[in-house]
Amino acid sequence: MQSPPEAPDAAPTAGPSTTAAGEAGPRDEASPDTARDDLGELVVTESREVRPSRRERRRLERERRSRLKRSIRRGLALVLVTGLLVVGWSYVHALRAPGHDPLGVKSVEWIRDHGGSGIVDRIEHWWYTHHQPPKGGTPKHGLPKAAPLPTPTTAPPPVVPINITPIAPKPLPGEGVWAPTGKLVGGRPAVYATFLRPDPVHTSLVTGAAWMDTKLLKGALYNGLELPGGGPWSYGSKVDPRDYGTLIAAFNSGFKLSTSRGGYYTEGKTVQPLVDGRASLVIKTDGTMSVGMWGRDAHGGVDIASVRQNLDLLVDNGVNQATGDVNDTSKWGGTLGNKVFVWRSGVGIDKNGNLLYVGGNGLNVTTLADVLVAAGAVRAMELDINSEWVTFFTYQGGDASGPITGVKLLPDMHRPANRYLESGTRDFIALFAR
Repeated sequence: MQSPPEAPDAAPTAGPSTTAAGEAGPRDEASPDTARDDLGELVVTESREVRPSRRERRRLERERRSRLKRSIRRGLALVLVTGLLVVGWSYVHALRAPGHDPLGVKSVEWIRDHGGSGIVDRIEHWWYTHHQPPKGGTPKHGLPKAAPLPTPTTAPPPVVPINITPIAPKPLPGEGVWAPTGKLVGGRPAVYATFLRPDPVHTSLVTGAAWMDTKLLKGALYNGLELPGGGPWSYGSKVDPRDYGTLIAAFNSGFKLSTSRGGYYTEGKTVQPLVDGRASLVIKTDGTMSVGMWGRDAHGGVDIASVRQNLDLLVDNGVNQATGDVNDTSKWGGTLGNKVFVWRSGVGIDKNGNLLYVGGNGLNVTTLADVLVAAGAVRAMELDINSEWVTFFTYQGGDASGPITGVKLLPDMHRPANRYLESGTRDFIALFAR
């Protein structure tokens, strides 16, 4: 019996292959989770993430930090350059501002006005503390001489100041003796000057004093470009040339308003509110000048033209008020420390209402008051201090007699004699013939 024929081999199909789970998939493509073994069969493999080595990670971290540091440095450099440009512009602007103050003075004032007042004060205090005036001796060139009157006069002055009793032992010839100076007013001297040593210890120093007849003179407060600034003012930063003919004398005013502990009023404007109890230089509308305590000796009214306040009264009822705690900054200010011997100035009135000015080197607040009392002041106040600000001038000429000429009270006063004839940053007082 013949066996049946064998069935032919099944032809290969082109259909999809199946996996063990019966799922269809491409035969020749491997997914990321598969690979082929040595026989070409697809097998499942474990998925792995490629991670950088520790060394690589450290390198990447260093690069990241380096980029961050560079960004920070660029930012700081930009801020610094911007700040320097702003500061530089401000400083150059201050140096180029109107006014004839020296560059050194403008620089110091700019530092003070931009938060550096304490630094300047400490430097100045250190300097003056370590450069105290010498003790003993006599003035190198003797006592100065008051500038002589331009023309002789036979008309007697209504009031002649009483000579000052010298403070230092062994008085020098002419010490404390008043001599007429400056221009005549109505044929009579309106200003007298004298010179004396301020204390028994520093006997080589000389202090100048000026006496002004308020019956012959009238005063005005002039307003500086920066102190008080603002305006417009009738009395601006310099004496108008049209007033040279009657200009007799001029002198410095007080501290900057930020340290004066007082107010400033002039020409109907309150620049800084007046404070009761403060020492005040008062000018009435008729030009009469006086010194007193605001709220006690003087009050506001329609007859008040100007009031310049500065600290407390240095002399009151003819008594030196700075004999106690001279470091009381609420009374005397703290610019340099009041025991330090520096250029200082003060103004007062005598019992007849005449004006007194005292200024010089090597003064502390107590010796300044001593000289004012010796000169006859019944009330007095401190004005500005330091060599660049203490200035008193009398004037000659300015009329048909010739061009105006300023004469320093003391030859070693630092600022030129035309200081108040050119625009300046600070306020000052000028006196004119009535």
